[in-house]
Amino acid sequence: MMRRCELPARDLRLLDPSSCTLRRRAPAPPPPARTDGDELPFEFRALELALEAACSFLDAQAAELEIEAYPLLDELTSKISTLNLERVRRLKSRLVALTRRVQKVRDEIEQLMDDDGDMAEMYLTEKKMRMESSVFGDQSLLGYNSAGAAGTSVSAPVSPVSSPTESRKLEKTFSLCRSRHDSTKGSDNTTTEHIQELEMLLEAYFVVIDITLNKLTSLKEYIDDTEDFINIQLDNVRNQLIQFELLLTTATFVVAIFGVVAGIFGMNFETSVFEIENAFQWVLVITSVVGIFIFCSFLWFFKYKRLMPL
Repeated sequence: MMRRCELPARDLRLLDPSSCTLRRRAPAPPPPARTDGDELPFEFRALELALEAACSFLDAQAAELEIEAYPLLDELTSKISTLNLERVRRLKSRLVALTRRVQKVRDEIEQLMDDDGDMAEMYLTEKKMRMESSVFGDQSLLGYNSAGAAGTSVSAPVSPVSSPTESRKLEKTFSLCRSRHDSTKGSDNTTTEHIQELEMLLEAYFVVIDITLNKLTSLKEYIDDTEDFINIQLDNVRNQLIQFELLLTTATFVVAIFGVVAGIFGMNFETSVFEIENAFQWVLVITSVVGIFIFCSFLWFFKYKRLMPL
């Protein structure tokens, strides 16, 4: 059905987004087993080994980073310290560098999958066979033409009817051109089949590298969430310090009232208050009541304005 409709495999993948989601969650399928008669060309096998090595190396680095990151982030959440913050900073730098490398490999594979011309150019064996057949055909045609020219120059002129050698040479030339055309057509069919195999190969490793990229993206999101949680904790501590500073400022204002009263009575001037018994004690009591009333008024104002949870 795909061949009749001329629908490539990647277009079918794009038309079915649900399968892409399931493929991302599912483990990467191994490349299909091949027999000796259905073996890939050498350049495709070399590409497969290179992709396998690159994807395995990047996936191993991502797994190692995950093993190191999650316990460190949990420890940082429970205990915020300068050492843990520095370790998270270095880990985030490694994560950004690794994500950039994985994204680069993924983009290159996707670019190859989106261009049939590039995939056809990667079939080096077919290109070599075409070049060799083209050179061989040109040499054969040159040989026939030179032989015909030599025979014509040496032999005496004959009538066209009595020259079977020339007609046979012409038939051989036409048959050679026809065979070259047929071989080119057959090679095009072979190239199309190998392009489909190469596309399946790239699709398999595209899924592998996409899973690795999803792991790194999830880890980066977890780090960002941890940073947001730490910022919330720091903001909460900062707010508590501001509230405590506000209470200290209010208490200092109340104590300053006692200082003003003590300063007034400490001046060297005569007043009738000192002649009254227990007068200074009453002054202290009244000052204390006024100070407490002022302090409670400030607390009520803070609660009314929701400046602190009281």
